[in-house]
Amino acid sequence: MTRAPEIADYHRRLSSEDRLICDLLADEIDRALPDAAAKVWHAHPVWFLDGNPIVGYDRLKDAVRLMFWSGQSFAEPGLVASGSFEAAEKRFTSASEIDTDRLAVWLSESRVVQWDYEHIHTNRGLVKRTSF
Repeated sequence: MTRAPEIADYHRRLSSEDRLICDLLADEIDRALPDAAAKVWHAHPVWFLDGNPIVGYDRLKDAVRLMFWSGQSFAEPGLVASGSFEAAEKRFTSASEIDTDRLAVWLSESRVVQWDYEHIHTNRGLVKRTSF
């Protein structure tokens, strides 16, 4: 699968270990969400379904953070709440830490469990559940 050029550029700027992590995450996301639109959004790779951000990752000082915008509502454990809305995250310092089976479950849940971030501004800063 051909990676979006802007995401490939993001990966090229990473250290070799971080690139391994991000390449694995991108491959798994692309496999699970082939109909998602991928782009660099707010300086890091994010995948969208129908204009709504679903999953993305970014390099932090001490790890690569995988973020699911609706992750606090997932049934599969292992994510940590992040921010003041419904997002949840998992951090990795090595590609060997990524449990691809668990990641596949989170990605499957991300398709059906969504909060509407696309319209947060028109909803007066509130996120509303779009699917169950």
